[in-house]
Amino acid sequence: MVRRFYGLPSLTALATFEAAARHGNFTLAAAELNVTTGAVSRQIKSMEQEIGSALFVRTGKGVMLTAPAEQLYRALASGFSRASEVVNSIKQGNSARNVTIACSEVFGSMWLIPRMPDFWRRFTDISVDHLIGDNFKTFRPSQLEIRIRYGSGKWIDETAEFLFDDCLYPVCSPGFAERHAGATAADLADLPLLNVEWVEPGWTGWEEVLSRGGVPYHAASGRRFGKFSVALQAAMADQGLVVGWHRLVGPLVEKGDLVRFTDLVVPDPGAYYLTWNSTRALPPAALSLRDWIRGIAEEERRTPMPLARPSS
Repeated sequence: MVRRFYGLPSLTALATFEAAARHGNFTLAAAELNVTTGAVSRQIKSMEQEIGSALFVRTGKGVMLTAPAEQLYRALASGFSRASEVVNSIKQGNSARNVTIACSEVFGSMWLIPRMPDFWRRFTDISVDHLIGDNFKTFRPSQLEIRIRYGSGKWIDETAEFLFDDCLYPVCSPGFAERHAGATAADLADLPLLNVEWVEPGWTGWEEVLSRGGVPYHAASGRRFGKFSVALQAAMADQGLVVGWHRLVGPLVEKGDLVRFTDLVVPDPGAYYLTWNSTRALPPAALSLRDWIRGIAEEERRTPMPLARPSS
């Protein structure tokens, strides 16, 4: 057999490993690569035999990288991303007036997009593309220039600039609040709770909110949703209580679509950050969008957050 110049497994095996690591799931990797799940498993097994180390351990929801595999994934993702940047640059030529921003679905629909008309009026020559999704692993760094992320502000190879913090409180429909008038924070765990199973580890759910508020929590209680926006729709349809991020649900509360329930308010343990790749310079269009977001965030920070439920 001819020795490979770099001494690496085949490109097919490396691409299969990268996809499986990014998704944390062999089935999703197979769908992306248009092969069977068995083919993914065989490539991974062959690669493990070649390098003499396990790459994945199985979990209840998929697979998790071993420590050596985590190092390999980072190197591959960085290399593939850089190659993608070069290919896209060749394809697109001069794209100096285009910029791509990524954020979660709920943040995009409830905070960013309602404010974007101001940017479009100011920068008529810049074209903005939006990557909207809740799993940031599916966003290739080469696809975008900047992100708005929720969490601790610490991400590998990303410069993170604080935008604003938030506070959390229970919200529900006016009808639900009327049916449960007189309930207090101590009663929350016994009411229908709408839970969001978030893909980002920094997402704050009922367990942490109630714990911070000194309220007992029953882990098995409540319905579960894959998207915060769907949980909000369920809350507005009288189906229960959802954790409300003030920066996001405030307009819905002002309109009367949702109401705050009890006087429970806790500081959000996470915050919103503007991030970009720390290994490359931002193009002019991205700088304009970044500076505009900075200004909007400064206005947001000047808006006081509630400390207690307003009296009716």
